[in-house]
Amino acid sequence: MDNKKKLLIKQVWVTEKASDSSNLGKYVFMVEKSANKPEIKKAIESIYSVKVVDVNTVNNKSKSKRLGRSMGKTSGHKKAVVTLKEGQKIDIIPT
Repeated sequence: MDNKKKLLIKQVWVTEKASDSSNLGKYVFMVEKSANKPEIKKAIESIYSVKVVDVNTVNNKSKSKRLGRSMGKTSGHKKAVVTLKEGQKIDIIPT
């Protein structure tokens, strides 16, 4: 496995909404901001050995926050919603 593909996918985004969408064959991953859709597709296919049908990305910008007199910023992030071929699934959380 290519090391760059591992670094492209940071982690699995585990929320209640993301878990519900896994029943529809959609999985949400935290990815690098510089990653594009074809790179994400190749990385998921090689890491999990599945066939990816579609990739949608959401780029959340950082926000300014205030703590007393000082101003700061939250870190922005990029999410990828990956749709798999029907009948395939990824076992993210073993039961």
